[in-house]
Amino acid sequence: MSKDYKYMQLAYNLAKKGCGGVNPNPLVGAVIVKDNKVISEGYHEIYGGPHAEVNAFRSAKEPVEGATMYVTLEPCSHYGKTPPCAQAIVDNKIARVVIGMLDPNPLVSGRGVKLLQEHGIEVESDFLSAELAQMNRVFLKFIQTKTPYMVMKTAMTLDGKIASYTGDSRWVSNELSRAKVHELRNELIAIMVGVDTVIADNPILTTRLTGDKKGRNPIRIVVDSKARIPLDSKILNSCEAAKTVLAVTEAADSEKLEAIEALGNEVLKIKSSNGRVELKDLMAKLGEKGIDGILLEGGATLNYAALESQVVDEVHAYIAPKIIGGYEAKTPVGGKGIEKMKDAIELENIEIEQLGNDLMLTGKIIKK
Repeated sequence: MSKDYKYMQLAYNLAKKGCGGVNPNPLVGAVIVKDNKVISEGYHEIYGGPHAEVNAFRSAKEPVEGATMYVTLEPCSHYGKTPPCAQAIVDNKIARVVIGMLDPNPLVSGRGVKLLQEHGIEVESDFLSAELAQMNRVFLKFIQTKTPYMVMKTAMTLDGKIASYTGDSRWVSNELSRAKVHELRNELIAIMVGVDTVIADNPILTTRLTGDKKGRNPIRIVVDSKARIPLDSKILNSCEAAKTVLAVTEAADSEKLEAIEALGNEVLKIKSSNGRVELKDLMAKLGEKGIDGILLEGGATLNYAALESQVVDEVHAYIAPKIIGGYEAKTPVGGKGIEKMKDAIELENIEIEQLGNDLMLTGKIIKK
């Protein structure tokens, strides 16, 4: 492995530390090297806070003039919530900058590199770009489409059931799998369920991480066309824990919506499609609110609707080595279903991880 890749790998590992704190900004890490020695490290820690490059300058153990900076994403060249990092690099007299991947943000996209080069700084790019694109897949979709990246999570038995025929689902997956899901809740800014899940399980949908880790509770989105959600549900009465957004159609009762808002929740009126919330319209409106990523923990009906609407980008399927059978036992995806096998929704970039006796299969939806 070359020195450049070695130091970029270090910057990549630093960037991941910002997970759960920087949305809708990207995860970025920076390393400053001088005379073949790391003299400073930094990463983007929290949304609105200093960027990785600035944190690296602040923690430098010695003068950085003439050093090389390794940064996972092209330094910004515009004023946002913070001053431009490319200018900070120039001002600190860095001699060489190695960039993991260019920034597709129209406000940056090549401008950061140009500014550096105009000041005589040597620039190289495209180091670990595939790995960095995967790490920042939520940011990359959001910055280019202004709609959230959606991860559909399911937990099922070996015979494809998410609950027994009586509706009992505690627990399909094991503790390790459930802990992994809470890490995902911390990573993504929002979580989405259907109203039937709220009625059946009365969940609170917060984040509970293991050990001493502190997690962020996701914004809770409930898809509820006619506002059938019970007013005493936990998700409507825990605003101090996290924000709840109820997505409804014009069929929802106005008085009930007022009562829901009086509890401190937000109501979002969405276009109707066959009497249900039109999910593409919902994604557009959530994107306008800065929601860049969503964990879909829906039931069979909402999962199918999301797949049918083509708003799902990635699937995380937890498979437990259990068999329960039953014609009436629900599967992860309901709805009418696909008529012919050749039209099945397929996944690519498959990864499989073993969590105790459970298996976790992840893959990205192949867009057709």
